[in-house]
Amino acid sequence: MSTISSTATTSSTVTLSQRLGAAVLASFLGTGLVYFAGFSHIEAVHNAAHDTRHSAAFPCH
Repeated sequence: MSTISSTATTSSTVTLSQRLGAAVLASFLGTGLVYFAGFSHIEAVHNAAHDTRHSAAFPCH
């Protein structure tokens, strides 16, 4: 019986500036989506966001 063993090490370093950049980008994207859905004149989009907030027990009005 033969045994094959393999080890792979991956090293990735994420700098603080990369983390902050990702956090800022995620914040802008999230804020944009919330405002788009909340103030949308497309009734289906607004109602979907409204129902999602209620299902997550998040007060919206």
